[in-house]
Amino acid sequence: MSPTRTRAERDALTIEITFALVTAAFAGAVGFLVMGSAAIWAPMPRSWAGPWLTASGVVGAVLFVVRVVRVLRRWPGPAGGRPAGRDIVWFQPSQPGRTNPDS
Repeated sequence: MSPTRTRAERDALTIEITFALVTAAFAGAVGFLVMGSAAIWAPMPRSWAGPWLTASGVVGAVLFVVRVVRVLRRWPGPAGGRPAGRDIVWFQPSQPGRTNPDS
């Protein structure tokens, strides 16, 4: 950890990581249950049940990883950092009362 991080920044990062892991676990479990329920409750040949549950586990794992990456990539990081390319930055006009700085 950088010595320049404040306690509030470290707490915010901890909360964001926890949120990412909890929501990713939920998304992965839902993905596994939705896809795996076919192997459990649907009339399916026995030879298909194992591979179907394996594929369900892969879908759940992929959903978990995608959710963690997506949540942590959108975290802005420390305050005062550069805005990301996807952020919308509003600039104040140079002259109050005018809508265009060049007018």
